[in-house]
Amino acid sequence: MGAKTNKAEYFEKLKGLLEAYKSIFIVTVDNVSSQQMHEIRASLRGEGVVLMGKNTMVRRAIRGLLSDFPEYERLLPHVKGNVGFVFTNAELKDVREKIVSNKVAAPARAGAVAPLDVFVPAGNTGMEPGKTSFFQALGVPTKIARGTIEITTDLKLVEAGNKVGASEATLLNMLNISPFTYGMGIAQVYDNGQVFAPSVLDIDDKQLLDSFLGAARVLATISLAVNYPTLPSVVHSLVNSYKNVIAVALGTEYSWEAIDELKDRIANPEAYASTGPGPGPGTGTAAPEGGRPEAKEEEKEEEESDDEGGFGDLFG
Repeated sequence: MGAKTNKAEYFEKLKGLLEAYKSIFIVTVDNVSSQQMHEIRASLRGEGVVLMGKNTMVRRAIRGLLSDFPEYERLLPHVKGNVGFVFTNAELKDVREKIVSNKVAAPARAGAVAPLDVFVPAGNTGMEPGKTSFFQALGVPTKIARGTIEITTDLKLVEAGNKVGASEATLLNMLNISPFTYGMGIAQVYDNGQVFAPSVLDIDDKQLLDSFLGAARVLATISLAVNYPTLPSVVHSLVNSYKNVIAVALGTEYSWEAIDELKDRIANPEAYASTGPGPGPGTGTAAPEGGRPEAKEEEKEEEESDDEGGFGDLFG
């Protein structure tokens, strides 16, 4: 009787949350401690609600709600593994940050899958030389310096995706290295009937606009090439058609008011020459104030030559 009551209560709670919130984060909770769960719930207070439960019970509850909420069928493929739900109506990016920001360092445990590469850094370990054989067994290069073991070079001890061995875990604990951090992860995001990867939240408005404009350009190009009108190509078709009409008008006697001035400009270019922009500085067509220095020198020489000629006539 108690189990049935718990299932009914869970069903009603899940139904109430689905009705109250439009967005859901499907979160992974591997290696998340109860203290972390408490801290995450506290950080989301007023913005979101965390709901955990057995996958079989979650799937059964969702299937029971499909008659009223058929869009939630998209959640079913993702209810697998150690997952939970965070319901929210707040800004998705802000809620995501609060979910993933709670991380705690954790020691390496034998048998755990390494989420990242684990390195042992070079340096003095402070350990006595009697433990050298332990390092040698793991292939860690060492030497004895000032009566202690010193690791000579950085070494990748565990590769991401591999299980941590008992010896590797022991060595890391001996060196006081806690290489992993654990916290909630986000597997999928549900928002307004759609399920998508959390990376979609990193797409900003500029990227969306650039993608839209790029797609519109491609569609317009294809539409013009196959002569099939679409909304993006209509403007280009109108402009191209108007260009063709202008070309026909210039080559024939056909005319209208807007084309008359263009025809007149082509027929009488000299009449519009004075209306164009004048030569600017540095074009070589306008002389600086007072004339060119070379011109002044030439004029001076001509004056001197004329003077000499006149005196020659007088005294010749």
